[in-house]
Amino acid sequence: MRRVRRFFSHWQNVLGFLIILFYVIVAIMAPVLSPPDPETAAAFKKVGRTRMDMFTSQPLPPSDVALLGTLPSQYDVFHTLVWGTRDALRFGLVVALVSGAFGVVFGAAAGYAGGSVNRVMMRISDSFLAFPVIASVVFLQQLAAIAIESVGGIYYFNTQYFGRVVDVVGSPSLIQVLLSFVNPLMLSLILFSWMPYARLVNTTVISIKNTDFVQASRALGGSSMYTVFKHLIPNAVAPSLVLMARDVGSVVILQATLTFIRLGGDSPWGEMLSMGRDWVISPGGGLFGYWWVFVPATLAIMLFGIAWNLIGDGLVELLDPRSYT
Repeated sequence: MRRVRRFFSHWQNVLGFLIILFYVIVAIMAPVLSPPDPETAAAFKKVGRTRMDMFTSQPLPPSDVALLGTLPSQYDVFHTLVWGTRDALRFGLVVALVSGAFGVVFGAAAGYAGGSVNRVMMRISDSFLAFPVIASVVFLQQLAAIAIESVGGIYYFNTQYFGRVVDVVGSPSLIQVLLSFVNPLMLSLILFSWMPYARLVNTTVISIKNTDFVQASRALGGSSMYTVFKHLIPNAVAPSLVLMARDVGSVVILQATLTFIRLGGDSPWGEMLSMGRDWVISPGGGLFGYWWVFVPATLAIMLFGIAWNLIGDGLVELLDPRSYT
């Protein structure tokens, strides 16, 4: 409890925690805050007083119909912000937790084995580090498209407003069913984000595997798996938790960036910025003539990344035993 009290004694940690808590509440309450349109994707909803309003290409300012205005073609900014929060939390947490868990286990196993096994496993980690993440996104995207289309399906990775669409003609095969649940960007980031965790844990495990408490575990008949998961990982995982917290925000920013440049991804926040890019500079030359098409999404992405970085910085002290001596 003393560590927790000290953690919340810093205003930066409190601020980061409150921002993340706000995002979590918005994600949970999304169906209540802005009910989805059953005819479109959950993250996008057209609004307008008349049918003609709903098809005009010019973004409309905030009103009682759209609290934060509309994007071109009258997609509600507030609705997309709310539902984009749920997508961002899901995407960031899944990527960070899965890649972190795999990297921790991989690095701990390599360090515990030692010798040539450790060298080979770490060289595998280095080879993944040398492969560009963006190239893997494009590769997996094309691989999924080819695999689905080769058996009669239709694959659109990033449609204009509805993200990834898989249209299977006839009875779907097993490969089509599996690939329809694969998000190439998420899979790419998981495959190429675990290496820093592995290297962090590997270095720590090598330094502590010959300590007295590990030797005692072996002497008492503890198996290698028991020793790794009971003693080595708990004593080596602290730096990885810090990195994991920061990665939640960074992968969401990367997802929004790749969606914005149309290179992959289906981030609603990135899609908002892409849809409104032509209106950042208004026809009259003003920067804030149509501020609602880019300011809300930009602030949402920035605050999301800042909050997780603040939490990561706070965890550095929280998990450092030297801070409490």
